[in-house]
Amino acid sequence: MKKAETDDLPEADALTGAPHPRHVYSLVGHERAEMEMLSAYREGRLAHAWLIGGREGIGKATLAWRFARFVLANPDPAAKAVGEARNLHVEPTHPAARLLAGLAHPDFALIRREWQGATKRLASEISVEAVRQGLQVFQLSAAFGGWRVAIVDSAEDLNRSSANALLKMVEEPPQRSLILIVSHRPGQILPTIRSRCRRLRLDPLSEDEIGQAVIGLGPPWSEAGRNAIEAAAKRADGSIREALIRLAPESEGVGALIDSIVAGLPRPDPRAVARLADAVSGRAGDEAYRALHRELYDWIVRYVRDVDPGSLRVEEIGGLWDRIRDAERETEALNLDRKLHILAMFAEIAATVPGR
Repeated sequence: MKKAETDDLPEADALTGAPHPRHVYSLVGHERAEMEMLSAYREGRLAHAWLIGGREGIGKATLAWRFARFVLANPDPAAKAVGEARNLHVEPTHPAARLLAGLAHPDFALIRREWQGATKRLASEISVEAVRQGLQVFQLSAAFGGWRVAIVDSAEDLNRSSANALLKMVEEPPQRSLILIVSHRPGQILPTIRSRCRRLRLDPLSEDEIGQAVIGLGPPWSEAGRNAIEAAAKRADGSIREALIRLAPESEGVGALIDSIVAGLPRPDPRAVARLADAVSGRAGDEAYRALHRELYDWIVRYVRDVDPGSLRVEEIGGLWDRIRDAERETEALNLDRKLHILAMFAEIAATVPGR
């Protein structure tokens, strides 16, 4: 869809109220990763597929859009402008940048969860039809004679069929094609996709970098006040997104509630769980609801790291991850009661994970 059609619709790959990564022209942190991409491009070593991994909300999508913009604006890696470039920045006024900002570039495709007009909500996963439609950009000649680029945001939203459809293109890419795959948990995606991508791991941002990024977004985020921004950055675990969620007025207090519940796992205070279930059960709690799931997945990862690799408990915990993810997707796909899902989820955790 063109930008005019999506201006007033939620976008799966953007935080409500914050600019979409395609509209962000500055990159905070990740200089090493950016230079790795730039060097590979101008030295003729550009991999056809990149897997950009790291915690959600640290700038992976911003870097992917920045790279796509640079390649489409500079189709010749041997050009003087590429050789003299100090980073991947492209001016917003450049024709390629303007087309990308409007989702109107003929040599570009964005593959993400789609808005469903019939149900008035975002799809719970990236469908195989969405992948196939996006990959059609590689079946056509480049309109501007340069590269054809696709961004997948994010790999965790792919189901088995859509992941296999993407794999086919990653395995047999056409000439001058570039696929940028954003992944919050690269270890969870198909090993066959991982093995065919150049992997780029981004580190969490420092508190100072998060504060800089928040202020750089402008109002209303920059108007939250120094103390509030510093407090949000301190509890954001390296993620700009988490800081913004904590700064949002509708999330006031919910972030601290999530922190206390996660700290009490596997058996947190049931009264706190009940309060949280009430707080995030409505549409106004969308971001807090997703933040809760991110924190739970991170907790499972940390827990597994402390378990004896030879223990059967590792397999049990892995199954817990799958059950929570499946229940989350089913709840969203079928518009089920979020409160019941959350209560059942914590009961499942308590039944699966031994107490402390």
